[in-house]
Amino acid sequence: MSQTPDSAVRTYLDEHRAAFLEGLAEWLRVPSVSAQPEHAFDVRRSADWLASRLKETGFPTAEVWQTPGAPAVYAEWPSDDPQAPTVLVYGHHDVQPAAREDGWDSDPFEPVVRDNRLYARGAADDKGQVFFHTLGVRAHLAATGRTTPAVSLKLLIEGEEESGSPYFRALVEEHAGRLAADAVIVSDTGMWSEDTPTVCTGMRGLAECEIRLYGPDQDIHSGSFGGAVPNPATAVARLVAALHDEHARVAIPGFYDGVVDLTDRERALFAELPFDERQWLRTAKSYATHGEAGFTTLERVWARPTAEVNGIGGGYQGPGSKTIVPSSAMVKLSFRLVAGQDPDHVERAVRAWAADQVPAGIRHEIAFSAATRPCLTPLDHPALQSVVRAMSRAFGEPVRYTREGGSGPAADLQEVLGAPVLFLGISVPSDGWHAPNEKVELDLLLKGAETSAYLWADLAEHWRHAP
Repeated sequence: MSQTPDSAVRTYLDEHRAAFLEGLAEWLRVPSVSAQPEHAFDVRRSADWLASRLKETGFPTAEVWQTPGAPAVYAEWPSDDPQAPTVLVYGHHDVQPAAREDGWDSDPFEPVVRDNRLYARGAADDKGQVFFHTLGVRAHLAATGRTTPAVSLKLLIEGEEESGSPYFRALVEEHAGRLAADAVIVSDTGMWSEDTPTVCTGMRGLAECEIRLYGPDQDIHSGSFGGAVPNPATAVARLVAALHDEHARVAIPGFYDGVVDLTDRERALFAELPFDERQWLRTAKSYATHGEAGFTTLERVWARPTAEVNGIGGGYQGPGSKTIVPSSAMVKLSFRLVAGQDPDHVERAVRAWAADQVPAGIRHEIAFSAATRPCLTPLDHPALQSVVRAMSRAFGEPVRYTREGGSGPAADLQEVLGAPVLFLGISVPSDGWHAPNEKVELDLLLKGAETSAYLWADLAEHWRHAP
């Protein structure tokens, strides 16, 4: 009896599981810590290893791309179908620092399997989630009898995501022609839980600034001058107090311009998730929820823009008292942005607002760091629906929807390439990204490969690219 396509994929995965895990373990042994200069050679070694393995997988093109920082890996496998869409997979091969003395139960760069979990730095973030695509594409070919993927498949695996991706946008802009794609798949994210498969539909953007206020040319005696000259510490406190209104909405004029509001369907889908707010608070090490009125906790974190005070200071900070009017004070602010917001517009709005808040006699300076744009894919986008169908086939149950409250380089791909960004990740919160004993659930890792195996044919069938 001939196999169904799904059973053929699963048979291939079962037969090649051991070799796949051996290859992943070999890659995980390379301590590609981009944030530590002493590991620069290891980051290059990781890139070389991946490029070589991608060629072994079947990619006719696999290259290491240099940057002023750490190297990235690019690979390409064209489809023999001239109408096939082109898909770019994004991930990263660098990892966070890790040492046994940090609290690991074993050497973080010597992979160990315990209780069907693979423990190693990078197991989930992000080498495991990159590597499952190598197994998935081979299973796709084996099950369909094809010699090339059903889509023209490209990979861009950067080497400094854990260092803030300082050269990533420039790299994408430099190679925009070769990276051109109809859709981008980001495999550097996760699911709600082991038993609740989910697909992320968007990430928030980020803008950050530091505001410094200057009063007297030096600290001065509060008895002689206090109450008679402006105090920059008082001014910065008033500035922070003016950041939100009584409903916890950001009170900066123009801040909400362009915001794409949640639809009723999106709010209903968020509400379906098994969210335990008490457990979430325990994870947050906090005692109460707080935020913009009229929205749930998940809606606030995933789909609403925010302004946060990240640090504030000024004046004397030592033991005892020092009765002065300080010469300066400062505050660090961060703004999470959602679809429809323009970081440049937000920066202009914050600058104008800050200037209006500063009293006469106080000079201020404001410095913004590089911004990250938000990205969002509509629920009815055909490429997103392909991801949902592929994951549902792999997991054997309906797939739900989430967003990410954080920010990442995915928005650069969306903006530069003009392609929708989809998220395909199988990591779960217990995997411990950036923490001691990072791990990946082996069953979920294979589900990721299975999803990848189904995805390419589904995209080719449901989202044809006109020649």
